[in-house]
Amino acid sequence: MPIHSTTMELLAVLAIAMYFASAAALARPLLDQGAIPRRAALVLGGIAVLMHFGVLFGIHRGAVDLHFYAALSLISAVIAALTLIVNLARPVAALGIILFPLAGLFLAIDEFLAPATAPFPIDWQIGLHVIIALLAYSLLAIAAVLALLLATQERALRTRRLGTWAGALPPLTQTESLMFKLIGGGFALLTLTLLSGVLFVHNLHAQHQAHTAILSLVAWIIFGVLLIGRWRWGWRGHRAVNLTLAGMAILLLAFFGSKFVLEMILHRNGV
Repeated sequence: MPIHSTTMELLAVLAIAMYFASAAALARPLLDQGAIPRRAALVLGGIAVLMHFGVLFGIHRGAVDLHFYAALSLISAVIAALTLIVNLARPVAALGIILFPLAGLFLAIDEFLAPATAPFPIDWQIGLHVIIALLAYSLLAIAAVLALLLATQERALRTRRLGTWAGALPPLTQTESLMFKLIGGGFALLTLTLLSGVLFVHNLHAQHQAHTAILSLVAWIIFGVLLIGRWRWGWRGHRAVNLTLAGMAILLLAFFGSKFVLEMILHRNGV
């Protein structure tokens, strides 16, 4: 086996181990197993993220590979990195407990199970469009996870059954406020994604992007309506959760659903 391949596999194993170690450290207080300093748990997560990007850089030749499994691994690394930033600003242990193991899982699939792929040749304009899209999807994905946690938190308060997850979440109003801040940032980046797509993607049909563009626009409308409803009528609770999850589901369908059909069923490629 080539040394380079062996090094990448070892780095991937270490990153996966670090992801799970970080999630376990964040979960220990919830399981009454004693607490590890949150900073130490986040340091483990930060090391995992750096290793993850190192593996992506190595196995995909230093370029952005947007094939299905590689894209899953890449966006999970971006989500994990943003999760660290969110936790530095406002502690939400539950995000790391959920999202770090998922990042480790997608890295394992890309490194050990997925077929080898080569990055698509893309110019800088498309590269910029992709980076903005990745950030938009990642922020909105974290917001969607917070929406699920918010629904769980509300149900627990309503039934007066506060489980172990209560300790991994800030107060209800803070969770909701953080969710809307992430939606606002994600919406702004999604707007830039759509605008850059109009400017830089010249032939949607030739590049198999028509469905992605249409579904992304639908998701943009949903998130826009949600933000207007929050600002104008104070929308919150189930309505906010449902619209957030609906918008994110359509975004996932726009990118990964389209890529799955193109690559796994129709055996076609396209950015």
